This record gives sequence, structure tokens and C-alpha cells, in this order.
Amino acid sequence: MDLDAVRTFVAVADTGQFQEAAAALSLTQQAVSKRIATLEKDLAVRLFTRTARGARLTIDGQAFLPHARELLRVAERADASVRPGRRALRIDVVNRRIATAVLLQDFYRTRPDLELDVVTLDTDVEGAIAAVEAGTIDATFHGVPPHRQLPEAIAAAPAVEEPHELLVGPRHPLAGARSVTPERLAGHRIWMPGLAARGEVADYYAEFAAVFGVTIDMLGPVFGNEALLDEIADSADLATLVGANSRYMWPDSYDLRRIPIRDPSPIYPLSMIRRVDNPHPALAELREFVAARRSGTARTAVWLPSWTHRAN
Repeated sequence: MDLDAVRTFVAVADTGQFQEAAAALSLTQQAVSKRIATLEKDLAVRLFTRTARGARLTIDGQAFLPHARELLRVAERADASVRPGRRALRIDVVNRRIATAVLLQDFYRTRPDLELDVVTLDTDVEGAIAAVEAGTIDATFHGVPPHRQLPEAIAAAPAVEEPHELLVGPRHPLAGARSVTPERLAGHRIWMPGLAARGEVADYYAEFAAVFGVTIDMLGPVFGNEALLDEIADSADLATLVGANSRYMWPDSYDLRRIPIRDPSPIYPLSMIRRVDNPHPALAELREFVAARRSGTARTAVWLPSWTHRAN
């Protein structure tokens, strides 16, 4: 099967637009259409239906997509198996706004000559570990309880301990506070629409809410971070939690306040997950950078979820 055609199919499926896929692949739109037509002819099925909004996968296209992704992953692993020192270091930062992305950018500043591929996998810790084990990515950052049994080929080391801050608008009752304790959040509506109902992140926030009597509201549709910030800026009772090193931008007119949470500072610990036999030389450099950054972080009174205290 023509891998270029498969790669083009995945690009169109991800973007929903032949034109955007063409730009992403540095091809003409005509070339993209020709590749898709050839692939459809080879498979004897239609993969896309063209609509006014772009390209929509047919039922056959939906069935083919996971296999197409696997074909590309296999090809990437085959290439990486013989050229580990020359390919890009591929790191999943989970979200480009959070501390892991900031950490990786700081690492890149020390190695601007490094070929680096920054990705954000839409998956939980189980899926991320599977991606590392399969060689799709070189490393990822997730919460990994010490007692969790990892695959033999996988190692996880503490990487980031980022304290939380309270984000509120100028009319919120806590807007003038220089810092707050977790207990002071009781009775205030902490709005986090789209927060996963299960998984390691959900477990963390459920325990945090139970320990400190905090109400976390996960209801409502998710319109994106910009819409969330707009709602909080205009509200006298809404607030949300953000990481101290997370990057958010908003208009000056919003007058949002980031208030440190202290005594103790709630921290969601993230580990760097990698294959123990991954020979990429830049991965070893990243491990050393992460370890040095973590050892240089001063620690005050913190609150960590209970699973971080359990023994293996």
C-alpha cells in the first residue's frame, strides 16, 4: 500500500479539509485529491464525502482510519529502528499550555540545533504508555502512581511538581487576595467544564475536592479556553484552577487575577515516561535536564494525592 497516500488520507481525516491537508503536507490540493482518489480506487471504497464544510469520513473511511494510523506508526518505528540518532525527538507534552510544554521549550533553548517534534496525544495515561511502548513517541508526561505496574520496557521518573493557582475575575470575592489556602475555596464554585469524569486527572481532583471541601463544577459544554476566560472575567462567582506555569493570554480589559494557593499548595505530580531501551541520544539529555530542573525546585508546604505516598 502506498504510504504517501495513507499519510495523505490521515491528514485529510484530521483536518477535515483537502486544502488544509495539502498545506500541512506541502502539496497542492490537486495532488492531495489525486492521492485520495488512487487510494479509494485501490481499496474499491469511498473514504470521504465532500460537504460544504469540507471532507467527512464515510463509514468505510472511519473503519480504515485506525488501520491507516497503525500503518504509519509501523513505518515510523521501522525507520526509527535504524536511525535513532538522526530522527526528530518526539515528545508528548499533553497540552501546549501547561508546564510540560514550558519545560520542553526551556530544554529546546539549551539545544536549539535539536530536531524536536512536539505533540499532544488525546489520550489518558494508559494510551500514552502504549504509545511510548509502541515507539510512536519517545516520551510523555502523566501522573503515574508509584504502585502502578508498568510494562517491562517502560520506566517513569518524577518530572514536574507544579502548584495550582486560582484564576478569578475582578468581581470575585477572592479577587483581592494575595494568596488563599485550599480551605478558603470551600463554598466557591470552581468551574472546570470538560474535566474528565475518570482517569488519573479525575482521581486527583476528586480527592482534592473531598479533602478540602471544594466544589468542582464539570457541567456545561466546552467552548475552549478563550470562552472559559471570558466567562470568568464577567462573573462574580466563577473561578477555575490553573497551573502556576501554565500559559494563558487574555485582553487587559478582563483584569483576571492568578492567586497562588498555599499552606498547603496542591500539586499534581507528573512523571516522564519512556522506554528503557530507547537509544535516542537527545532523550538522555532531556532526562538529565528534567532531573536537574526538578532538583533545583524549592518546596514549601504542599499537598499531594494519597497515591504518591504508597509504596510499590
